[in-house]
Amino acid sequence: MSTLAERKCKPCDGGTAPLTLAEARQYLAQVSSGWALTQDAHALQREFSFKDFYRTMSFVNALAHVANIEDHHPDLAVGYNHCSVTFTTHAIKGLSENDFVCAAKVDLIPLQ
Repeated sequence: MSTLAERKCKPCDGGTAPLTLAEARQYLAQVSSGWALTQDAHALQREFSFKDFYRTMSFVNALAHVANIEDHHPDLAVGYNHCSVTFTTHAIKGLSENDFVCAAKVDLIPLQ
């Protein structure tokens, strides 16, 4: 089995069931410790901090590139020196493997 970062996102439609809490916890163990499940376990979140706006936007642009390649897009909250990233699979109103694949790929983006 490949690592999550080596996988590709798979198309997901509304007929797919979201991950169970136990499944989500298994995937969570495979990404960096900065990621956390939301209280209802319907999303995966991580907060990033940066030295300045330039570094924040460099990260956001790199993340946007990953999201476009995978065709799986997070919700972002961006400020001068921080970015909050939330992955969820909107079509199924919960988490899918795709959320963790993308989180693993975001973990590979160099932080300055």
